[in-house]
Amino acid sequence: MEVKIIRNEIEYDEALKRFHELFFAKKGTPEGDEAELLALVIEKYESENYELEEPDPIEYIKYKMEKMGLKPKDLVPAFGSFSRISEVLSKKRNLTIKMIRNVHTMLNIPYEILVKAI
Repeated sequence: MEVKIIRNEIEYDEALKRFHELFFAKKGTPEGDEAELLALVIEKYESENYELEEPDPIEYIKYKMEKMGLKPKDLVPAFGSFSRISEVLSKKRNLTIKMIRNVHTMLNIPYEILVKAI
């Protein structure tokens, strides 16, 4: 397949199908090179045509906790108390600037996501 700029959904679907066929191609081979180029044009098309929503800050905190194997009690240093953690995670209390700084440091969540929970 000749790799070219993707201009519509049909070409996008064809490029995805071909990329899946080449997914395990070895780097440095013609198939590997084609897969790399396809990944680039697919990424370009997606970034121009599909808007990604920012994650909900509280759901993202829960996701990071799960991924890191943390329990709510492990976040006491960031929130100050277990009751505050419970209130924030149940969306009954907003994050404060101090909490945002602490959660950012502890869970490595971007500030841009966390400030939505103020």
